[in-house]
Amino acid sequence: MTTGALVQMNASDDPGHNLAVLQGYIASAAKQGADFVLTPEVSNCLSVSRARQSAVLSHQDDDLTLATVRDAAKTHGIWVLIGSLGIKTDDPDGRFANRSFLISPNGAIVAHYDKIHMFDVDVSPTETWRESEGYRPGTQAVVVQTPFGGIGMAICYDMRFPLLANALAQGGAQILTYPSAFTPATGAAHWHSLLRARAIETGCYVMAPAQTGLHPSTSDKTRSTYGHSLVVSPWGEVILDAGTDPGVYVFEFDMNNVVDARAKVPALQNERSFNGP
Repeated sequence: MTTGALVQMNASDDPGHNLAVLQGYIASAAKQGADFVLTPEVSNCLSVSRARQSAVLSHQDDDLTLATVRDAAKTHGIWVLIGSLGIKTDDPDGRFANRSFLISPNGAIVAHYDKIHMFDVDVSPTETWRESEGYRPGTQAVVVQTPFGGIGMAICYDMRFPLLANALAQGGAQILTYPSAFTPATGAAHWHSLLRARAIETGCYVMAPAQTGLHPSTSDKTRSTYGHSLVVSPWGEVILDAGTDPGVYVFEFDMNNVVDARAKVPALQNERSFNGP
């Protein structure tokens, strides 16, 4: 049995303030016995202003949140998944990377993953998102082996693409991570259903730390997110729903449940190639 903790945040567009909050959450999770702590998407800065992001985000080697969380993982001797950070790149068009990091108990970056699927949608006549205008999509799926299981790294909108989840599971993932900043409208409609489906299809644990609430902003534009950080068992049972309050939510998971679920419904083994219509 392994103890995990989801961090649910109400991040602002001030990386310094967010880091102070994040440090407290990680310390609290470690004090409660967590071996594996997961934080939400854009843990360093949640902003809808590209100008603000350009002013406060950093390149990976200069990012204070990344460096501080690495130190915290080492201090507490725990694994930390930084759900994602907004990171500056050297792309000619100036777009950022939406990048997740897995940090080991010695503070090393074991792996990183750039979000593949961009949230370019028209939720309603008044709610439109074009993530690809500010972030460049990744191209590489990532699975990392840890002492407590294989981790398939994904971010938020990625959960709508079952082929990615399947590829991660076929590549050795027993845990799928979906750190998120989900909109309230799509969250109420689809959050639980999508995450349960990804768990059931793959026989994986699904762990989804989330942003929540109305987010403080230095600009006129604000954003709200759905919350409800979730842990789903390989059989599709919701074993943790954090509701809408920020904080640390501790849970336990047993990788024997992955073996059991896959033995009962060996979908990964039964998969067959086929010709398209």
